[in-house]
Amino acid sequence: MSTSQLVAQHLPFLRRYARALSGTQAAGDAYVTAMLEMLIADPQSLEAELDPRVGLYKLLTSLWNSVSINGEVDKGPAPAKAEERLGHITPMVRQAFLLVSLEGFDEEDAAEILDISVARLRSLVEEAGRELASEIATDVLIIEDEPFIALDLEGLVESLGHRVTGIARTHTEAVALARRKIPGLVLADIQLADGSSGLDAVNELIESVEVPVIFITAYPERFLTGVRPEPAFLIAKPFQPATVAAVISQALFFERKARPREQRATA
Repeated sequence: MSTSQLVAQHLPFLRRYARALSGTQAAGDAYVTAMLEMLIADPQSLEAELDPRVGLYKLLTSLWNSVSINGEVDKGPAPAKAEERLGHITPMVRQAFLLVSLEGFDEEDAAEILDISVARLRSLVEEAGRELASEIATDVLIIEDEPFIALDLEGLVESLGHRVTGIARTHTEAVALARRKIPGLVLADIQLADGSSGLDAVNELIESVEVPVIFITAYPERFLTGVRPEPAFLIAKPFQPATVAAVISQALFFERKARPREQRATA
């Protein structure tokens, strides 16, 4: 595949990333244009040993970090709410957050793009959660029957600036806690203490309120039942705290709320 074909394949996503980094489409497109001009002048600027997508994002990120273009273009319409929030967090943290949460890179590829270690990337993602907390702080309901995991999640949630309204070990407890205080986010296990299902608890909860839901489970295959809440986020146990922090920030930042999925007809 030629360089031009590679770029064309990834161009819409590079523009999305550049817009989120820069705050407006005009500024983002200016960076993408500068990257294209660099590639035309020197095709070797795209590192051949890297996956092409990783290489393109690395080149664009390097350009964004080294060249000031924002002040040279018409900023256009006011930024959307999410982009305005991004402007409040520091540049390196913003890049780490977007690469993991918006562009879906795994930790190794995101670290390669930023030319940092995976440990440093995790630190930046956790910092993103803290910096965004003032913008998106909310009440969190934890549905988890393992006490130590529940305490770990509670500590992580609170370290990001959110408030834990309760920890439920069963379907019944989860619904009762949600009715007592409507959460802004739900972290839910699937297999609960009394054999009940976190999926069922969440489905019942979101019949009356729209809320982001993150499933954290050792049974990810049970998530793929065809009757789960959608869209929702899934993290497999054992988990990295940085992964949970990134997904929490992603779910709240982009205001992605779960809705009940209609049951499929059965014969």
